[in-house]
Amino acid sequence: MGSEESITRKEIGGSLPVANVQALASNNSRDIPIRYLRPELQSEEVLVDESLQIPTIDMRKLMVDEDGEMEKFHFACKDWGFFQLFNHGVEDKVIEKMKMDVQEFFKLPLKEKNSYAQPPNDIEGYGQAFVVSEDQKLDWGDMLFLLPQPLSQRKMSLWPVKPTSFRATLEKYSSELHKISINLLKSMAKNLDIDPEKLARMFEDGKQGVRMNYYPPCVHADKVMGITPHSDATGLTILVQVNEVQGLQIKKNGKWVPIRPVPGAFIVNIGDIIEIMSNGEYKSIEHRAVVNPENERLSMAAFHSPNDETMIGPLPDLIKENSAANYKTINSEEFVRIIITNKLDGKSLLGHMKFAY
Repeated sequence: MGSEESITRKEIGGSLPVANVQALASNNSRDIPIRYLRPELQSEEVLVDESLQIPTIDMRKLMVDEDGEMEKFHFACKDWGFFQLFNHGVEDKVIEKMKMDVQEFFKLPLKEKNSYAQPPNDIEGYGQAFVVSEDQKLDWGDMLFLLPQPLSQRKMSLWPVKPTSFRATLEKYSSELHKISINLLKSMAKNLDIDPEKLARMFEDGKQGVRMNYYPPCVHADKVMGITPHSDATGLTILVQVNEVQGLQIKKNGKWVPIRPVPGAFIVNIGDIIEIMSNGEYKSIEHRAVVNPENERLSMAAFHSPNDETMIGPLPDLIKENSAANYKTINSEEFVRIIITNKLDGKSLLGHMKFAY
């Protein structure tokens, strides 16, 4: 895997250090610090009708366009921005081993986990993300965030050595999800009537970030938030629930819809970059993670973005004579800087990118 540290990645800013939530929750106090309390949660509607669920896509059929799977996939990307992917080709043992190693990492003593703490001005490591001010509301959760791709920019000093299998497990898991992301992007390109290889090349040597989330239980679960409502600022996200505790909700028609993971499937969602590149044909969707009052919840999300040379903007092949660009085009570094220096806030990132006609 290589042990050399990255010398090419620029410091673009990180997250302000805040208290460890797992340690905070272990005190079993009924008094929640005010920065975690979200009074607005009381007024937000959560859909109880379980018949409304995100589409499911069979990847085996998608690759050969059997039974109209390409059309179903186009609908899922356009109307939902979220879908569950099964028959994806990743062996169960690879996924289960990754889940086990993530659970084992979060069981380590705080002192050991803190040896992988985020360095100043860095988004990688153990801690929290998107904390940009001393007074913003905080999420009820901790995370380990690593960038496995591209290989040349890995920061191995932040990759845990406990459990001892962690590094090899993440190496394999990262590689498998990267393959899935490329195949999905090629299918998107076909549906958008653009060159699949051209879009794939932008992501082949692109960035992959893996965020491992730990949400402790909270006696006031209805007053705190695991992850603030947001859309993903990247291209494509592939998520898996690590334990059996649910908590993912997406916003559909102004209401929050709880997602019930299909066993063995990945949950995939469109990120802001694909919305921008598709000129709005495919939409990133606001989502959040809620907290359980009795049980911890763990999840893993792998984010896929284009390489540093790719300009972030509508793909030129989609801008025809009669269709104007709906989004600005900026370089990758400027786009990342906007992400890192702003707190999570719905789809606010796209506000920086949209033209106001």
